Amino acid sequence: MSGIRRGWSDTTPLIRQQQQPHQKNRSATSPSAHSHSISSPLFLEMAAAISSSPATPRTAFLGVDVGTGSARAGLFDEKGKLLGSASSPIQIWKEGDCIEQSSTDIWHAICSAVKSACSLAKVEGEEVKGIGFAATCSLVAVDADGSPVTVSWSGDSRRNIIVWMDHRAVKQAEKINSRNSPVLQYCGGSVSPEMQPPKLLWVKENLQESWSMVFRWMDLSDWLSYRATGDDTRSLCTTVCKWTYLGHAHMQQMNEKDSRDMEACGWDDDFWEEIGLGDLVEGHHAKIGRSVAFPGHGLGSGLTPTAAKELGLLAGTPVGTSLIDAHAGGVGVMESLPKTDCEAEENDNEAICHRMVLVCGTSTCHMAVSRDKLFIPGVWGPFWSAMIPEYWLTEGGQSATGALLDYIIENHVASPRLANRAASRNTSLFLLLNNMLESMMSEMQCPFIAALTEDIHVLPDFHGNRIYHCDETGLRLQIQKQKE
Repeated sequence: MSGIRRGWSDTTPLIRQQQQPHQKNRSATSPSAHSHSISSPLFLEMAAAISSSPATPRTAFLGVDVGTGSARAGLFDEKGKLLGSASSPIQIWKEGDCIEQSSTDIWHAICSAVKSACSLAKVEGEEVKGIGFAATCSLVAVDADGSPVTVSWSGDSRRNIIVWMDHRAVKQAEKINSRNSPVLQYCGGSVSPEMQPPKLLWVKENLQESWSMVFRWMDLSDWLSYRATGDDTRSLCTTVCKWTYLGHAHMQQMNEKDSRDMEACGWDDDFWEEIGLGDLVEGHHAKIGRSVAFPGHGLGSGLTPTAAKELGLLAGTPVGTSLIDAHAGGVGVMESLPKTDCEAEENDNEAICHRMVLVCGTSTCHMAVSRDKLFIPGVWGPFWSAMIPEYWLTEGGQSATGALLDYIIENHVASPRLANRAASRNTSLFLLLNNMLESMMSEMQCPFIAALTEDIHVLPDFHGNRIYHCDETGLRLQIQKQKE
């Protein structure tokens, strides 16, 4: 991505590219093909058909990103230009610390977004040459048939996803951390309740029937690629960052041909036994991943006929091994350079070690990579090849950033009045607020909007401190007590 790629010509007349083969074909089949006047209806109809269709089939690549509140689909050309995008909302259930979603609902939202994006971009199914999935690091439970298994106190089978920001497993995380397992040094010294081992332990301790029914536990992005291809291979990104998988066990396989589907040799069986989840080791870790692959490697035989029909694409379209949503953004930032820097840094393997990725959404992730592994207490990682191949990733951030803004706005005394004003002006609440800030900036003669807050400091630990204190309780308990 850092190099300058040569794209399609922007100056070649498209109509000329099609006229020549068209005319040749006409002269071979009809000697009088050229006897028509250029003003004849037949000629005009032919010209209109030629000018309205592309000269050659386009090449497009599809990216699917599932966030906390919606599924997004984007189509890009070979130079990375966005051809069209669309989004579709997804359902979420929030009950105290329990936050849940439905894999069925998410897949339907993806199908809707993909079809809409293709329509807007005027891209046909056969023009899509590759697909990549990215999603939040939420935990999905399915049975042997791939049907959802509930992870909810409600027993609702639709609710088979524990969302990434669910904090029901705080006590389970504390229990796991008290074991001081060697694998913990590769996630900053402790696991977070947002990671998968505490959530798995919670389900086993509280929902025994569901625990016995689950045939596969999967990160959401891995489930999406599995749903699309039928291939159960897991990503090094998800397993290393959220499951305590030791990715550096595959260092020697990086450049081998069989690195596409590698046997999962990075699980620490002693760790799972110690925390009371030894049954996940059975069957060569069948429930949590028997094979892994570097992000981007092709899965199975591409889209299955069923998935292709649902998405409006072609069966066999290649699908790459997935990434966590923030990490997919991290790849783009790390590998992108201004044109002026491309020649100087294209072959500089150390250049990306001097960059910081900041990915903002419901939460915020800060990510950096290095050639050497760096152990920093309270900072997640080092994770080998979890984002950039052969680089060690360290990661931090806050659990509630965009979500905290939503919470403040929704619970402010002026929120109903503000919502009514936005509705009366046929605009969004956020656009209305942004306009108010611009007015304040002008009135107070501030050089830029952020200068309005130069004397305001916000402690963002509403949903706990992800790093470096690693305290996942945070201010939300105080707020809850005040509400009670």
